[in-house]
Amino acid sequence: MPSDQSTWIISAPLNGDSEGIVQELTTKLVQQSKSISANSIAELGIPSFKTGTLDSLIALSEDLPKQDTFFTNTVAKVVDTLRNLLNNDPSKLSQHILVNESSIESYLLGQWRWNESRYGVQKGLRDMVDTLNKEMTSIDNAMRAKLTNYNLVKGSLVQMQRKKTGNLSVRSLADVVSKENFIQDSEYLETLLAAVPKNLVKDWHAKYERLANMVVPRSSNVVASDDEYTLFSVVIFRRVHDEFIQQCRENKFTIRDFIFSEEEIAKQRQELDTADVTERELWTELLHLSRTNFSESFQILVHLKVIRLFVESVLRYGLPANYIGIVIQTFSILQSHFSYLGSGSHSRGTKLKGGDTEEFVGEYQTLMEQEFYDFVLYEVPWVTQ
Repeated sequence: MPSDQSTWIISAPLNGDSEGIVQELTTKLVQQSKSISANSIAELGIPSFKTGTLDSLIALSEDLPKQDTFFTNTVAKVVDTLRNLLNNDPSKLSQHILVNESSIESYLLGQWRWNESRYGVQKGLRDMVDTLNKEMTSIDNAMRAKLTNYNLVKGSLVQMQRKKTGNLSVRSLADVVSKENFIQDSEYLETLLAAVPKNLVKDWHAKYERLANMVVPRSSNVVASDDEYTLFSVVIFRRVHDEFIQQCRENKFTIRDFIFSEEEIAKQRQELDTADVTERELWTELLHLSRTNFSESFQILVHLKVIRLFVESVLRYGLPANYIGIVIQTFSILQSHFSYLGSGSHSRGTKLKGGDTEEFVGEYQTLMEQEFYDFVLYEVPWVTQ
């Protein structure tokens, strides 16, 4: 049973006035539930497409579900990109999930018209489907390329920012230390930095001068401190560098591998600033592209749905193509309203010759055995949910 968490487009043979059918359905919907608005249903104009041959229609009927899946997934990926860019904020997302700057509901239930300027109905159905597929593929490729580029820059920025976080045993020290913490340009002496766990600070003070033979007495100073570690500077002779580091390791004092360089620190800061600016620019570009491509891809998806609706209607009801299309936001009332079509709803045929129904077997047997509703029905999913 189809869910009401979708908008539905349907077609049925037009027996009488189309406005009367829509009005009758609207009345039933409102009577059935006071929570359902009369604006939840509208007539859907189905263009007079070129029918083509029966074989071409059946071939299209077999191919269109694959295109439908691809189109729907592409639209969903654009929405996911927007959702991620907007930190999954529903209120912000709703401002960008628009079709021609209007809500999806307004587009489907009031504004939708077949785009004759882009998809002239004088073309064959297969040509129109190929055009729609090329456009959707182009959108998918553009989104994938832009998203990949953005993710690379965002990943690089996150990695840089991560170096500025964490405790003093792991984080970057570029913004922690200063020139005054180091002995500069000494042939024999060097300054090392040790991250000491808070519970071992007393041990550090008691031991650091004896961790190697040539440690400058009283040279240890506190550089910085956080909740877990205290960062000490200590001056040693270069010749005992390896020995001192080994002893620190055995006493659980972490020597930070850091050489002070004003040029290197300035370079790191510049790289971080550049990455931050680039990420913001690409974020804005991707947001605008996603907003535009959602509108475009959703329209392409609906146009494909209408072609599916037409093809299935011809195969179900036959020619001439005198059908009413309806777009509706609730499914429950439809089955009972169109129950008079039920006599032919579970087998497939088409009236192409003098009103006689021809049944098809052999290569189309699987297609014929599908179960159908009493009317032609396709879902336009609520991709924003």
